[in-house]
Amino acid sequence: MILRQFLHSDPVAVSYLVGCGGHATGAVVDPLYPIEPYLEAAASLAVPLRFVIDTHLHADHRSAGRALAEAAGADYVLHESAATGFAFHGVADGDRLSLGNVVLDVLHAPGHTPEHLCLLVTDHTRAEEPWFVLTGHTLMVGDVGRTELASDAATGARDLFHSLARLKSLPDYLEVLPGAFAGSVCGRGLSGKPSSTIGFERRHNTAFAMATKADFVTFMMGDIPPPPENAAANRAFNAGLAAKAAE
Repeated sequence: MILRQFLHSDPVAVSYLVGCGGHATGAVVDPLYPIEPYLEAAASLAVPLRFVIDTHLHADHRSAGRALAEAAGADYVLHESAATGFAFHGVADGDRLSLGNVVLDVLHAPGHTPEHLCLLVTDHTRAEEPWFVLTGHTLMVGDVGRTELASDAATGARDLFHSLARLKSLPDYLEVLPGAFAGSVCGRGLSGKPSSTIGFERRHNTAFAMATKADFVTFMMGDIPPPPENAAANRAFNAGLAAKAAE
């Protein structure tokens, strides 16, 4: 298993390089510009990129996913429900992306956005069960993703409640590797620690610990922070619909 975490400060976000050294293949999740650090890391680790994956159509920044995929000759991956102006490798809940001994199992997790996905990562050289989960902006350290950037807040909150219930069913020891940390506009009360576990967040993350949908929706509808700058334009760009959005 190869895992590299890229911590970004402008905007605040996290990207990942995951791969299998034995089979010399890798994937990048949620890349930001510039693309060169990912290409250089993949080359230095001898894991050519097979997939470039965005967990969702981001609103807080312009994704480098398509550009990186083109430069690397990799498949650009989104959940199949993503409404875009370009062709991509669409995946559905339960699909598996194989990287040799490392596999990424797709979990559709709507809420932050309708097309959001998480990735359960297993290294078969270590165990036959997942080692960690890449959660994007669904579950972060200390909070969960805001729900009004791609739908109305209440609908997003109801969807997110069900997505979080699926994550709660995972083992407590499973590592949570999110797509953002403290300073990101996509959550409230985020920790500066960019990783956690399902069990720790279940005990100490107020939103994740909520047991009833009504309480959760009420919580998510309160104290909604200002939207990210150029949120609609960023989502339109990431969906390949920027020209249409400007009309």
